[in-house]
Amino acid sequence: MFDAERLLAFALVTAATSIVPGPSMMFVMGQAIWRGPRSGWTALVGMQIGYIIWWIAAAFGLGTLAKAYPLAFRLLALFGIAYLAWLGVKAIWHSFHADDADNAEPSRKPSSHAFRDGIAVAIGNPKSLVYMVAVIPPFVDPELPVGWQIVTLALIALVLDMIVGSLYIFAGKRLAGAMEKTATRRWIDRAIGCVFILIALAVAVDLYGTEL
Repeated sequence: MFDAERLLAFALVTAATSIVPGPSMMFVMGQAIWRGPRSGWTALVGMQIGYIIWWIAAAFGLGTLAKAYPLAFRLLALFGIAYLAWLGVKAIWHSFHADDADNAEPSRKPSSHAFRDGIAVAIGNPKSLVYMVAVIPPFVDPELPVGWQIVTLALIALVLDMIVGSLYIFAGKRLAGAMEKTATRRWIDRAIGCVFILIALAVAVDLYGTEL
């Protein structure tokens, strides 16, 4: 049986981790601004699928795997960094090729790739590995079945992440009203593209200074 205080402490740590703007939540808000709330929600759900993969890995001993195959995890993280950078370049490219005759609605058409992109961002974010290796172990009681504990913690984390993500989507939806003008849309596309690229650079710096 889980200790209630331990669960509460885990929930607080997880909520704080999600609230602090990081690559994943900034990606979700960026999708909501760039493509509308529907794409934001789709990206958020995709991210949870990606996180489930990390949780499954945690259940099978993620820390041991990270130490045994450090190069594989670094390559995975580099993939995530490259993917974020590519999304940023794509947004900037779009801003220079938007038709002045277009109205706001077509330019903010929901992305058919938001779900896939959300999965890729979650899997490729090295902070997910740090979270699993550094944050989860203190909340797992080795005297109890580890599998069920991981499932319980994963459910709490995913629910909290969805709640926090919805706040970021709401913020993105409010900002999206400024995209009614084509010129404004172009500058917002460029800003979002720069944010994605800066996030990729920040993650790369974190990865360089993190020993997996």
